[in-house]
Parts: sequence; C-alpha cells; structure tokens
Amino acid sequence: MTSTMVARMKIHPYLAGLTALACLAGCTAGEQAGAPAAQPQSPATVVTAPAEQTAGDVELVAATRSRYVFPVKAKNVSYHKTHSGYPATDIFAACGKPFLATTSGVVVEVSRVDRYRKGKPAGPNNGGKFVSIVGDDGVRYYGSHLSVVGAGIKKGVRVKAGQQVGKVGKTGNSSGVCHVHYGISPACKKAGDWKVRRGVVWPASYLTSWRKGGQKSPAAAVKSWNAKHRCKA
Repeated sequence: MTSTMVARMKIHPYLAGLTALACLAGCTAGEQAGAPAAQPQSPATVVTAPAEQTAGDVELVAATRSRYVFPVKAKNVSYHKTHSGYPATDIFAACGKPFLATTSGVVVEVSRVDRYRKGKPAGPNNGGKFVSIVGDDGVRYYGSHLSVVGAGIKKGVRVKAGQQVGKVGKTGNSSGVCHVHYGISPACKKAGDWKVRRGVVWPASYLTSWRKGGQKSPAAAVKSWNAKHRCKA
C-alpha cells in the first residue's frame, strides 16, 4: 500500500473515539502516534453457587409464600384461647357451616365414620369425623367433630387454601355441641399419631390473625416445638 493511499484513508469517528478512550486508560507513545491498540479481553463470567439450604430453611421459605384463611366460614363464630389438657382450641359455629382448608397442602388422614363410643378411654376415635392436612408450610392442620367430610376429600388429594373440606358438626366426643376441634402440629407420622395430631401449638393467635385477613404463620413455632419434643406428645 502506497503512502498516498494511506493518506487518503479516513478513520471512522466512532473508532477514533474508542482509540482516544483507550489512550486515556494508559496507551503507549507508539499507540498514541497511531499504532493499533490491543483488543480488550471479555471479562470472565462468574457463577455464584446458591447457598446451601436446610430442610427447615425450605419450610420457612414455603411458609412465607403460603396463604392462610380462617378455617370456619360463618358470621357467628368464636373460639377459646386455651384448651383442656393440651394446646388446641374449639371453634364454635352452627352445625353445617363450611370447614375450610387453612392453607394449600395435601390431605394425609381422613375419618368419614364416627367410631367414638361414650365411656371409652381417650384415643384416636375421640374426634369422630375429621380431616388432617399437611400444608405446603410443613405444618399439619387438624379439624374434627365434623358432621361430614367433603366429597372427594381423601388421603393424597391436594387442596387449596379456603377450599371446603367438610362441615361443622358434633361427632365424636363433642359433648353434643356443634364445633370444630382445631389442632396445629408437625407432620410427624402424618397418620395415626393422634396425641400429636390433636394439637401441640396454641392456635388462638393464628386464628385471630387469619380472621382479620392477616398471614401469621405457625411454621416457626411448630418447628421449635418439634426440635424440643421430637414428635413426642
């Protein structure tokens, strides 16, 4: 290429600007005089591994994403802050009022038959007809003394928060009063462990929150209880 041809070549303004910026970053005298600058290398891509999560962490994350609803749909409804013998509560409402899934989860235990016999020692039949659900937050929610369990509600069925799963009743050892015995517990054996299933964490503060549209989760309290008791009630 002759010197005349070189003289006639023009540098595109965009490229000239890049050269100027490169010189500001510390190019040599030769580069400033017109020598081509070295091509910058693309920065290496840094991949950050996710932090290790424990099962408890996963449960608590799920709890923050869970939606909670008050489990009995009725205008005239009440419940106690305490319960005789162990942490649970009785939710009083007229027989036949809808009993709802507290949160989304899976049905783990159902009783459609009232096997309670008066005078028998306390045991798994005390609740009469009942539904037990393990929520996506890892917590088990139990409602008993129902008059009926909803059609299609059986073990392994997935339910959504607010879905009707039964009706308020007075089956089992209910003293003849329409209400739902309501218990909160860890999943543990999921079925058969009635002493845990009936309730180990006081529900009243959570019910108060849900009734007002709040989203207070019992997941942390249930996890704390189980860390101490290891499913022994």
